[in-house]
Amino acid sequence: MFYWLMKHIFVGPLLKLVYRPWVRGAENVPTEGPAILASNHLAVIDSFFLPLMLEREIVFIGKQEYFTGKGIKGRLVAGFMRGVGTIPVDRGGGKAGEAALNTGLRRLQEGGLFGIYPEGTRSPDGRMYRGKTGVARLALESGAPVIPVVMVGTNIAQPIGRKIPKIMRIGTVIGEPLDFSRFQGLEDDRFILRSVTDEIMYALLSLSGQEYVDMYAATMKARIAAGLAEAGEELGAHVAPGGRPVPAVEPPQPPDEDEDEGHEDGSPAVDESTEQPS
Repeated sequence: MFYWLMKHIFVGPLLKLVYRPWVRGAENVPTEGPAILASNHLAVIDSFFLPLMLEREIVFIGKQEYFTGKGIKGRLVAGFMRGVGTIPVDRGGGKAGEAALNTGLRRLQEGGLFGIYPEGTRSPDGRMYRGKTGVARLALESGAPVIPVVMVGTNIAQPIGRKIPKIMRIGTVIGEPLDFSRFQGLEDDRFILRSVTDEIMYALLSLSGQEYVDMYAATMKARIAAGLAEAGEELGAHVAPGGRPVPAVEPPQPPDEDEDEGHEDGSPAVDESTEQPS
C-alpha cells in the first residue's frame, strides 16, 4: 500500500509533472509472472524513475545505510526508499552478494519483478562497464526472463555528488526479454555465467548507445580516486561485451513534443482520419 501511495499519490505525480519522463518498450514487461529487469546504472535516481514508468511494482535492493539514518531526515530517507520498492541488504562482508542473490530469488519465486544493476555500482563517467555475473546466476537459478532496460539522461540530471537532480527530461528504454533457459542447471559454470552476463550487457549497449569499458566500474572508481582517471580514457574505444562488434547505435532521444500529446508513454497518437480499417 505504501508503494502504491508513493507512486500514484505523492512522489510519482510530482516527478512526472516536473521531469516529464518518457518510456519506450513498456510493452516488453510482462503483465504477470517473474522477470528480472537488468538496467544500466547512471545515477541514484535510476531507482526512482524506472518504477515510475512501469505499471507493475518492481523491487530493488539498496544498502542498509539508507534505512538506518537518524533523526527526521533519516526517517524520511528510509520511508522514501521503502516507498519506491527498495529492500535493505547489508552489502558489507563476504556474504553480501549471496544476500542480494537470495533477496532476488525470493522476489522472483513470488512471481514479482526484480530490478538489478549488473555493473554493481553507478558509472563514474556515463560509460557502460563490465557486468558482474550475479545477474546471470539469478537468471539461471530462477528461470525468469531477463529484460534489458536503459536509463537515459539521469547522469546529466544528477551527476555524482549532486543531491537534487536538475530539471530535464528523463528517459527509459526497455528491450525485448532475453531467454536463458538453454543454460538451466549450469549456474555453477563460470564460463556460462560470463557468457550470459556479456549477452545481457551487449543488449543494454545496443539500446543505450553508450561507450563500453571492459573493466568493472568499481575498479575505475578506484583509479579515479588514485588520480589515474586518464589511464582509462581510451579503454572504451572499439570494445563491446564478449568480443562482439560495437553496435552502431545512437543514444536514445526523447520523443517530439507532438508525440507527447498522444500517449503518456511518449508513443505517437493515431490519426483516426487516416487510420485504415482492419
